[in-house]
Amino acid sequence: MPTYTYERLSAQDSSFLVFESPTAHMHVGGLAILEAGPLSRPEGGLDIDRIRRYIASRLPLIPRYRQRLAFVPVENHPVWVDDTHFNLHYHVRHACLPHPGDDYQLKQLLGRVMSQQLDRGKPLWELWMIEGLQEGRCAVLVKVHHCMVDGVGGVDLLTALMTTAPQDSFDPVPAWEPCAAPDGLTLLADAVRRRAQVPFEVWRGVRGALADPDETGARVVNRLTAAWQTVEAGLRVPPPTPLNAPIGPHRRFDWLSLDLAEVKEVKNRLGGTVNDVVLATAAGGLRRFLKARGVDVGQLDFRVVLPVNMRGVDPAAAGANHVSAWLTSLPLGERDPRKRLIRVQALTTHLRDSQQELGADSLVKVGEWAGSGLLSLGIRLISRMNPFNLIISNVPGPPIPLYLLGAPMVGGFPQVPLFENQGLGIALISYAGRLCWGFNADWDLVPDLDALVAAVSRSFDELLAAARRDEPAVPKRRSRRRVTARTQLRVVRGDTDGATQGSAGS
Repeated sequence: MPTYTYERLSAQDSSFLVFESPTAHMHVGGLAILEAGPLSRPEGGLDIDRIRRYIASRLPLIPRYRQRLAFVPVENHPVWVDDTHFNLHYHVRHACLPHPGDDYQLKQLLGRVMSQQLDRGKPLWELWMIEGLQEGRCAVLVKVHHCMVDGVGGVDLLTALMTTAPQDSFDPVPAWEPCAAPDGLTLLADAVRRRAQVPFEVWRGVRGALADPDETGARVVNRLTAAWQTVEAGLRVPPPTPLNAPIGPHRRFDWLSLDLAEVKEVKNRLGGTVNDVVLATAAGGLRRFLKARGVDVGQLDFRVVLPVNMRGVDPAAAGANHVSAWLTSLPLGERDPRKRLIRVQALTTHLRDSQQELGADSLVKVGEWAGSGLLSLGIRLISRMNPFNLIISNVPGPPIPLYLLGAPMVGGFPQVPLFENQGLGIALISYAGRLCWGFNADWDLVPDLDALVAAVSRSFDELLAAARRDEPAVPKRRSRRRVTARTQLRVVRGDTDGATQGSAGS
């Protein structure tokens, strides 16, 4: 019996290691803003030692966070092994904003932290506790490599650390004994044995297919058709924009918070889904922003990748990432907000009907058989082709408030990584009656990120006004868009309507 333990990364998980470069960092992130009181010491300041003990008590729920990467010799495929030198103090960090502790200073700090690559010799995550925010707030910044989590997995991390009711006590930190890691020769021998089993696994799959040839044939045709549509879409090179040029290592971060009830009001009055409203809002904001940069948006084929959650499609699938993607064009040339939403609805309806996500998922499965060398070659080819202008990821989050050791979370904003020649990424998560947008941008390509956020906010205002124009809604006070400690979070139990996305995707 082996005395060692390890786990191979799936092809999709491994791909994020290959995509990474000194300028394209493949970590995802999330910012949570909380009331600081319950986390503070009587004499002031965050009680960081207590917070570290609490996080240590939760680590058994997320064992990957005490593991590091190792690599199979020759094959160079990554595997997970326990980190025998795991040090929680390295991963849970403490920072304080100088006076006055405003949102601008917080965004500057977030951009600086997100500009630094994670150390591959250690578990691939950091958690920053940030104090000194105005109005008695503090912040938690979680930074995790994409090979460990996708968007939905990031929500799982949030729920592992937070609770649905205030609590100020927790279980003692359990003892942890790391498992031994295999040596290089053992990893190589196991890889050879695994390769030898491939023909037998293929034969088992063929035998299973022959048991019901009609159903199998239809399924294969669907996947092949979807795969071809995915490849065909990826061969269309999008036009250049000021957002699409070689990126550097430095980042800017900004956010926006919308009332989810107002987003659903637009959906209910004009049709479509919550996600359609998100895409139409983003299209309107990008139209205004790029026009101000001198771009002719009239016939612009602005290509976007929309991650799609595949959890439940293949329960046997291994790995942390269970995500496929849609690749489509946003109607930036449409100036009327109503017509823009109608065009978005038509696009997403076509994507659902064509099951394009099955095509991207099938190509990922081919990568499982192809081996690390061919997978790396394919990924580098995709990076050079650069078949999209932007990623928009939308994840349904918890509809009720969460707490960290009794401290209520009043807002949260996700972050997706930037790929080569992609100067902007947009991620959204719904939380307790809010729709929270996180904007990650290259420092040099998008120095006016705040102008883009303002353009997106104005785009939604126009869409909401259009929805109310023919059928006036009951007047109500609009909620503030900037999250503060005084924000009143209305609990919304319901609808993640249209929330099919899920990589860093509602």
